[in-house]
Amino acid sequence: MTSAPALDQRHSAAASTQPVVPSETVASESLSVSFNDVGRAFDGRTVLRNVSLTVTPGEVLAILGSSGCGKSTLLRAVGGLDEGFTGDIVIGDSAVTRYDERTAVGFQEPRLLPWRSIRRNVELGLPRNLSKAEGQARVVELLELVGLSDRAALRPREISGGMAQRASLARALARQPGVLLLDEPFGALDALTRLKMQDLLLDIHAQTGTTVLLVTHDVNEALQLADRILLLGGRRSDTAEGATVKSLVPVPGKRPRDRAATDLAQLRSELYAGLGVDSR
Repeated sequence: MTSAPALDQRHSAAASTQPVVPSETVASESLSVSFNDVGRAFDGRTVLRNVSLTVTPGEVLAILGSSGCGKSTLLRAVGGLDEGFTGDIVIGDSAVTRYDERTAVGFQEPRLLPWRSIRRNVELGLPRNLSKAEGQARVVELLELVGLSDRAALRPREISGGMAQRASLARALARQPGVLLLDEPFGALDALTRLKMQDLLLDIHAQTGTTVLLVTHDVNEALQLADRILLLGGRRSDTAEGATVKSLVPVPGKRPRDRAATDLAQLRSELYAGLGVDSR
């Protein structure tokens, strides 16, 4: 099995160059995200330390790491949902100091309001400055984008889990965010639905060009979706002394990638090794 140092060497090479430019067309509203020596501690226990990297506009960055290493904490910091971090996070040319409306978050659970229709759940994501007509037009467009036009009048209990997650994505995209933050968005879905949702995310990204930060535990999902993969880990273990940037590697090949292709086998093995998993 390939050892983890192979990834460390690749990270050193990646760190010395400019961030990868994604292959898809970048929309004008897409924003960069820069981390400068970011850290976070809870009750005296360091969770994240010295995280520094730049995500380019329109890039899809997958964040991998074992449970408890701070992946979701890092995502919350970008969205301004956590004010207890140290260091600096800059979106575009503005520092994140509080909840940031340039971002939108999608969670593992759809978090739809059960008493509202799918259409009205998506409306919750609309920015306040839109007129009623503009808002309605945007919701119609988003429902079509995620394939839910014929389910718009239904309530969450009347649709499948995959459809609910599509509605959650549409709601997150309603304000046309410069950065889309996804925290294990497909983790609760069955295997087949998960693959379909990955394809949907690629379709959405190809049309919107939004910068995406995706937290996942799934190596194959990261390889399928990302331009680069950030592997978080610690010095002695994944959580010792707080997690930091263990590796930052580009994923070769343009999207959509062939899931059956063998050209990513070496990188897959290296990522598993970096996570402390025997891939054999």
